[in-house]
Amino acid sequence: MVMFLQGRRLVKADELAEHFEISVRTVYRDMSALGEAGVPIAGEAGVGYSLVKGYHLPPVMLTADEASALFVGAEMVKQFTDSSLGVPMSAALDKLRAVLHPDRQEHVERLARQTVIMGRGGNHQPDPAAQPWLRQVQRGVVNRRVLQLNYRGRERREETKREVEPLGVVFYGGTWYLVAWCRLRRDFRQFRIDRIRELTVTEEPFDHRPDFSLTDHLKREADAEQEIPARIWLADAVQGKARAESYATLIPEKSRDGGTEYSLYTYSLEWLARWLFGFGPEAQALAPKELRTRVKKLAKATLAHYGD
Repeated sequence: MVMFLQGRRLVKADELAEHFEISVRTVYRDMSALGEAGVPIAGEAGVGYSLVKGYHLPPVMLTADEASALFVGAEMVKQFTDSSLGVPMSAALDKLRAVLHPDRQEHVERLARQTVIMGRGGNHQPDPAAQPWLRQVQRGVVNRRVLQLNYRGRERREETKREVEPLGVVFYGGTWYLVAWCRLRRDFRQFRIDRIRELTVTEEPFDHRPDFSLTDHLKREADAEQEIPARIWLADAVQGKARAESYATLIPEKSRDGGTEYSLYTYSLEWLARWLFGFGPEAQALAPKELRTRVKKLAKATLAHYGD
C-alpha cells in the first residue's frame, strides 16, 4: 500500500479497495495500522490519502522474473519504437542493473546473452491465455534446465512430446520462439512458444555448449532457407485466425472486396498453398504465379473426389 501511495499524489479509499481487492473498511483499518507503525500518511475524509512529502521507502528488490520482464520490455522498446528512446532506455537499463542484487544481475546478464529481438513487431497478436510459457522458458534458458513439453507443429496438428535443452529465446514477427537442442530430433530446432501446450521445467541440468552462438545459429538458419516473397488476399472474417496460425508476418497492403491484401515471406510455397486452400473462398493466392498454380492443383484434385 505504501508503494501504491508513493507512486501517486492522492489516492481515494475506493481506489485502494479496488486495486487490492479488499473492502473499504479494510482500507481504513490498514491505513490506521500504517500510521501507528510510523508511516506518515495524510488522510482527509472525502478527499483521499497521501504520503507526507519527503517520505520514501528504501529501494525495493526486484525478483528475477520482475527484472527479466523489465529487461525484455526495455529491449523491445529500443527495437520497435522511435530511436530517440534508445539512449534513455539504455541508461535506465544501466540503473536497473546497478540496483539489482548480484544474483539478479547474473540472471539478467544470462538472459540478455540468450535473447534476440529482431525484425519488426508484426501485426500478430497472440492470445495471452494461449501462451503462458515464456517466463518458464526463460528460466530454463538462464538456469540451464531441460524442458519437457507437448508441442503442436505447424504443418501437422498432432502434438508431440519433446525433451529439449533450451539455448535461447527469439522475438520475431510478433511471436516468441524457443531455440533448443531437441533430443527427439537430435538437432537444433525452433519452437513457437504459443504452440506449446504443456511445459515442465525439470531439475535436470544439461552441459553448456561453448561452441553454440544464438546469433550465429539464426544467421545460418536465415542463409540456409531462402525466403520467397508472396501476396495473398484474406477476407475480414478469417484474418484473426490467419494471423494466429501463420508463421510469417502478414503485412497489410490494401483493403478491397471485404478483405485485405497482404504481403509476406515464406520458406515453402507448398505449405503456403495448402494453408490458403484450407480457408476456401475466403482466401486467394495472388503472387507468385507458382503459388496460384499450386492452389489450383489442390482445388482440382479435391474436385476430382466429387465428380462433376
